[in-house]
Amino acid sequence: MTVFGPQVPTVPVTEITDDTYLLDVREDDEWTAGHAPGAHHLPMMELPARLAEVPTDREVAVICRSGGRSAQVVAYLMNNGWDQVRNADGGMRQWAAVGRPVVDTGGRPGQVI
Repeated sequence: MTVFGPQVPTVPVTEITDDTYLLDVREDDEWTAGHAPGAHHLPMMELPARLAEVPTDREVAVICRSGGRSAQVVAYLMNNGWDQVRNADGGMRQWAAVGRPVVDTGGRPGQVI
């Protein structure tokens, strides 16, 4: 495990399993264009009002386009009591680069924007 900035744990996208709750914090247009199958969409700015949607009883990996926004969300969650939360290293760009699937909202092959 590496650390992104002060005290923000990360996880390589290749180590994110189907059992992990994958939280995508990108904006609606980014999500619509392409996201990981099975990911949960919660735009970063909506997080404070929707904290109850983020599970506390399982591993959570937070992802954005490249890792910056998700690192902020991980820090925020950790400051609010979440322990099992990690930043997806490299974000959706890295996810796609290593060949993990990306789909649009219709389930067709998507793209990372």
